[in-house]
Amino acid sequence: MNKEICYSDLPLITNDIIKNVEGLIENGADKVELLMDGEKWDEMESLFSELAPQLKALPVGYTVHPPAWDINLTSENQAIREASFLQYKKAIEFAGMIEADHAVIHPGFCFSPVFNKKKAQARAAEYIRSLCQIAKPLNVKIVVENVGYNGSSLFTQEEFTRFLDPIEETAGYLIDIGHAHLNQWDIPKLIKDTKDRLLAIHIHDNHGIGDDHLPIGKGTIQWTEVFSAMREVANDCQLILEYAPMTSLDKLRMGKEILQKEVLF
Repeated sequence: MNKEICYSDLPLITNDIIKNVEGLIENGADKVELLMDGEKWDEMESLFSELAPQLKALPVGYTVHPPAWDINLTSENQAIREASFLQYKKAIEFAGMIEADHAVIHPGFCFSPVFNKKKAQARAAEYIRSLCQIAKPLNVKIVVENVGYNGSSLFTQEEFTRFLDPIEETAGYLIDIGHAHLNQWDIPKLIKDTKDRLLAIHIHDNHGIGDDHLPIGKGTIQWTEVFSAMREVANDCQLILEYAPMTSLDKLRMGKEILQKEVLF
């Protein structure tokens, strides 16, 4: 069983990247998910060659989360779609440089009922196929995350679990438990239905209203049933605590202890 727990550096977003990783290691991170948002990541191309060896020298593994804000692979604006694809491409290349296990892909959002979600899904599939071709020779997996709520998700639960069927094995699923809760999806069923290609889980809580990224147990998610489903996939699935900006790092350590007790025992 994979007993490594990954911490997202979202709680420390906008701070110094290396110091963030060092602080997460001090608080028990086995791996760190680097969220490439904020001004520290503005000069990506010039940053990568300097940053990569510093990160690899630290005693921790990595996953990579490309920029999350203002990025939409299925935007109705072509320039936004192309810029989003370029940001993902850069992030995947960086993931290869630091030997990260995977790079997270948000398949996109549909913010108005005026636009066709089937067309958006087709755009997402086309871009993800192209990203897989970039990732494959770098030995980086692509993980596609369920995103969007209040009507902006491209998918129903059933559509999401079938989305990767025609897409090559370089891509797998990342289930975000908090996002699934916001969409009133059946989380244990979601885990079971994607288990053959489930590579990672983002773990955080909310009250079913906003994407709060609360610590486990601080919202309304029914964790007993979720933990039971997670135990069935923990062998091959990376568990990632993704708590909100400004969350005290001791909450991550407590979250790790909960997962070790409830899922990885």
